[in-house]
Amino acid sequence: MLSRRAFLATLTFAPLARVAAGFGAGRLLDFPKADFSKFSKHLKPVGRMLEQEGYYVWCNSPIYGPDGRVHVFFSRWPAAKGMGGWLNSCEIARAVADTPEGPFVYQETVLAPRGPGFWDATTCHNPHIQLVDGKYCLFFMGTFNGKTDTKRIGLATADRLEGPWTRPDQPLLLPGETGAWDDHCTTNPAFVKHQGKYWLYYKSWNTQDYVTSKDPVIRGNRKYGLAIADRLEGPYVKYAGNPVIDFSRLGNNKQFEDAYVWEQQGKLHLLARDMGVYNQEVGLYLESKDGKEWTYPKIAFLPLREYGVQEPPAPPKLKRYGRLERPQLLMRNGKPEYLFGASQGGQYMTASSFVFKIT
Repeated sequence: MLSRRAFLATLTFAPLARVAAGFGAGRLLDFPKADFSKFSKHLKPVGRMLEQEGYYVWCNSPIYGPDGRVHVFFSRWPAAKGMGGWLNSCEIARAVADTPEGPFVYQETVLAPRGPGFWDATTCHNPHIQLVDGKYCLFFMGTFNGKTDTKRIGLATADRLEGPWTRPDQPLLLPGETGAWDDHCTTNPAFVKHQGKYWLYYKSWNTQDYVTSKDPVIRGNRKYGLAIADRLEGPYVKYAGNPVIDFSRLGNNKQFEDAYVWEQQGKLHLLARDMGVYNQEVGLYLESKDGKEWTYPKIAFLPLREYGVQEPPAPPKLKRYGRLERPQLLMRNGKPEYLFGASQGGQYMTASSFVFKIT
């Protein structure tokens, strides 16, 4: 296992590129030297949760219920579909535990693909649960043909975590017009109620870049945009300065995904999975005073092995083994208490939740 010092030596730093990278509406910011975030220094591994035989488990979004128990909304799909099954065979389920450290017990499937004729016909993925204005809001992504260019963000609502859930007839946010930076899809929702309005952050990329990209690892370049509404149900209007976070100016197809946003101590904070800013195995942490201009990312979390987590060798079918993805926080009284992520591996060598306590 690498020491922290040795691991840092493997990261790729680009001091000049930090200054040249534009965020928001083409502004140039003077970024501080990249480093470990304070957040990264308070993570204590708890272990794997929601290891389900016959399934890949991903996208674990936790929330405290009125009963004091922890409810986790997660995506899962049949193991027989392989890792790629998230795109065409996924459903969103709910599990409950008495404490954040489990064990979590499956309760029911909350959202399943609805079949031909619906915008979420072939998959339901990326659950993100919040209590907003006294209503439980489940943001998610659906596809209607099992392909990335039909990914759309939707919003299901309920008065209780146990449902019933009102499903949307239409997506909450559509892609941009052909040629726009976000013309391919809307996905990976991150939501925060900020300054009395409803802020929805979303991932997208340009279709032409996706088609013509020669990057051997990742096609296209993932960026994040912002859409704001006066009402929870919308309409959501895209910010004119989008994309608000764009790493493409750093070169080498640097990008990111899986954003989670929260407000604390007068700032907005963001966790994400790195896709080349440092490397493919770490998480990113950013801050913003206004939600539109963001600091240069610091490291939010490391691969599981760096926390002393020992697991058997990866089977050939698991190409992302050992890294944490889809970071989501369990909040208590407005403060992060636990970090829930998704990681390949586990008892059935598929994928499961992995939980950290925030000390």
